Amino acid sequence: MADTQYILPNDIGVSCLDCREAFRLLSPTERLYAHHLSRAAWYGGLAVLLQTSPEAPYIYALLSRLFRAQDPDQLRQHALAEGLTEEEYQAFLVYAAGVYSNMGNYKSFGDTKFVPNLPKEKLERVILGSKAAQQHPEEVRGLWQTCGELMFSLESRLRHLGLGKEGITTYFSGDCTMEDAKLAQDFLDSQNLSAYNTRLFKEVGQDGQPRYEVRLASVLGAEPALDSEMTSKLKSYTFRGSHFQVTRGDYAPILQKVVEHLEKAKAYAANSHQEQMLAQYIESFTQGSIEAHKRGSRFWIQDKGPIVESYIGFIESYRDPFGSRGEFEGFVAMVNKAMSAKFEWLVASAEQLLKELPWPPAFEKDKFLTPDFTSLDVLTFAGSGIPAGINIPNYDDLRQTEGFKNVSLGNVLAVSYTTQREKLTFLEEDDKDLYIRWKGPSFDVQVGLHELLGHGSGKLFVQDEKGAFNFDQDTVINPETGEQIQSWYRSGETWDSKFSTIASSYEECRAESVGLYLCLNPQVLEYEQQAWRWGVSCGRRGAGREGRAQAASDPHHTHTFLSLRIFGFEGADAEDVIYVNWLNMVRAGLLALEFYTPETASWRQAHMQARFVILRVLLEAGEGLVTVTPTTGSDGRPDARVRLDRSKIRSVGKPALERFLRRLQVLKSTGDVAGGRALYEGYAAVTDAPPECFLTLRDTVLLRKESRKLIVQPNTRLEGSEVQLLEYEASAAGLIQSFSERFPEDGPELEEVLTQLATADARFWKGPSEAPSGQA
Repeated sequence: MADTQYILPNDIGVSCLDCREAFRLLSPTERLYAHHLSRAAWYGGLAVLLQTSPEAPYIYALLSRLFRAQDPDQLRQHALAEGLTEEEYQAFLVYAAGVYSNMGNYKSFGDTKFVPNLPKEKLERVILGSKAAQQHPEEVRGLWQTCGELMFSLESRLRHLGLGKEGITTYFSGDCTMEDAKLAQDFLDSQNLSAYNTRLFKEVGQDGQPRYEVRLASVLGAEPALDSEMTSKLKSYTFRGSHFQVTRGDYAPILQKVVEHLEKAKAYAANSHQEQMLAQYIESFTQGSIEAHKRGSRFWIQDKGPIVESYIGFIESYRDPFGSRGEFEGFVAMVNKAMSAKFEWLVASAEQLLKELPWPPAFEKDKFLTPDFTSLDVLTFAGSGIPAGINIPNYDDLRQTEGFKNVSLGNVLAVSYTTQREKLTFLEEDDKDLYIRWKGPSFDVQVGLHELLGHGSGKLFVQDEKGAFNFDQDTVINPETGEQIQSWYRSGETWDSKFSTIASSYEECRAESVGLYLCLNPQVLEYEQQAWRWGVSCGRRGAGREGRAQAASDPHHTHTFLSLRIFGFEGADAEDVIYVNWLNMVRAGLLALEFYTPETASWRQAHMQARFVILRVLLEAGEGLVTVTPTTGSDGRPDARVRLDRSKIRSVGKPALERFLRRLQVLKSTGDVAGGRALYEGYAAVTDAPPECFLTLRDTVLLRKESRKLIVQPNTRLEGSEVQLLEYEASAAGLIQSFSERFPEDGPELEEVLTQLATADARFWKGPSEAPSGQA
């Protein structure tokens, strides 16, 4: 069987997202709004298959055909009759659930390929003898012939997502290199085009010169259309001697389904902000315009405290090897009022807390734009994975001048980050009980600080198209050099485009560091008593959000406000939360080694690279603050222990983090790519140098790793004028059933669309080159 790095174990954790109570509290109109937004998100999420690997759409279509014809229990009887063991059939179910959960055959968290943990010839017998194959023999055989080899292949280049020889990606054609990606980014910048909704395809012309197609995601393709802001961009260009053609129509049939349900959702919008937001999203997906999506995001930011929250589009750039193209993502969620109240206090104190960050005021935004920060129970999260928290939009210009929103996904946190004591690795025995007790609360604190004050902080120095600067060149001094600012962002340059391959991880590291740094501030962890006292002194008991905002700005109550007990912890409990938050981070830095690939000296996951960098910073601080020691486990196999001296967190850890954070922000603000790369890549380097010997420790981490949980999401179904919530069991079979029932009206049509789109572009990769029989 395959190396355990490349399989999902049979005992993988599977949990259900519980949103029943939050959904029950929605009005009939709110349920209809949530239903149609969910449908739009699920349809759009299918585009991720086309963004992942050449074979992913075929694998999805094959699995969907199998389980539509026979549910997991029925297929099990057939599989056992074909000679599979119970363990082998369970391995197939886990694989199928993994494909659905990751929306492809590469892990969303780590970008590693996973393959079925059973012999290929046995799976072939199951597939070709299945009821689906009996009903549609040519189609099923054609799908298997197209994706069967690639489903199991662990050829070196196919083990991870990457660019050129480093891995496989469908954001770029197979012959693209990092140099092609850089050239394309410069071209896009020159035309003020965003890379978020694009893919890049390269072909060599008859003259031997490369020709590049920049393809925008849109419903409209080459057909004539009403004039729009995009029409003038759709043409041929010569840039630095290379030929570029800008086209559109990527994922067109899929995006058509998205648009149809966004149109339906508009009828149930709660206010004009939501109506205008959806109208701009429809324009964006129809025309291929990121500017329209940005306009929609402005209305989204203005829609404060909605009961049903959502966001949809080409959002996160983690999986683009160059770091600029967005993966499709759509979520729909409902407010969790109890946890949201705590985040309201955090928002109310944010402007004061920002002053505590270790960089000069000139490096902070000119004006703090008070964001929404809510805890949500997720109904739908379509894409390759589900995060614990989000800070969006990712457009730098909007974040700097218009604002942003933060969300903590409460029901995701509740199921994703629970830990069984017997599976808790690399900690001292006397730390484990404390860790289990406080990991959840400490993670709430970290997510809140990470999203609001991590991603929400810091200024970018920019020179606009007219030559005007958003900072004073004469007076602003670089605190690292003592000199005037020497570099900045020019018009058209963004954080992602300028810092490219390190942008996502660098920013996650900055946000994580802010969380660790600010959790040491007493006002963060404790709130209830002082907040109540302020209400009494002003005659405002239960004053609510407006009253809290007034408290923040009232000069007579500034001291009291600074003592707000935001998360409700004090004394020994507060110290335990701080300790577990820092301990969790250094442990995560060790666990991160799973996501490092020695053969290419590259990291496959932005957050985990960030956590390793923080571990390195704290190890460098010395004085016994953090130690990582190889040991032998009770089973006789290699093991390791992470230790954090809690007495030195403030005296040693805080100053080290302060210096590091200031350097990160200064380099980001000034757009100093060379300095930023030198700093970040230096800490991210993995060697076997003593005393830690990280490459050797990586083998231990792989030996004792626990697979990330799979999450089963509900469906919504329209019955007459009412929306019903459909829930499933927490198992691989339950997850499969949820997907089998996700597209009840048009499942076969969608599978045909996906395989046709994949086949049309198959020539760009060394993967499937022939259309499956009956699918072209």
